[in-house]
Amino acid sequence: MEIFEPKVAYGSIDDINAMSLIKMVRDGIGFAAFDKFATKSPFNANEWSTYLHLSERTMQRYRSEKRKFDPLQSEKIIEIALFYNKGVEVFGTAEKFNSWLETDNLTLGTTKPKMLLDNSFGINMLRDELTRLEYGILA
Repeated sequence: MEIFEPKVAYGSIDDINAMSLIKMVRDGIGFAAFDKFATKSPFNANEWSTYLHLSERTMQRYRSEKRKFDPLQSEKIIEIALFYNKGVEVFGTAEKFNSWLETDNLTLGTTKPKMLLDNSFGINMLRDELTRLEYGILA
């Protein structure tokens, strides 16, 4: 299973796929796999270091040493990847979703959605917002 192109629909992860995700988290995401997604994502190195609670210097060291992320960071990478894939699905294109991520959102307290990706509570709020948008519930 490609980590950043999961073969599961967001919200419908069955037990087999969940076990695959759990194994990936436990094994750690390699920097090369992360970098493949990160370069396609709209987030810069500074944002990724914030989301993963690592300094940019540490991220550079992971790259040069071809290290794996620890389970907590790996889980965060997978959460963001699943969220991002769902967002593109809901908005229809990466460009539209990326624009939404960059726009102050009144529902989220006039915050840019991407500013909430540094913790699980924020990611859950964003998932809920995507679900509302998907079903046409605007408030």
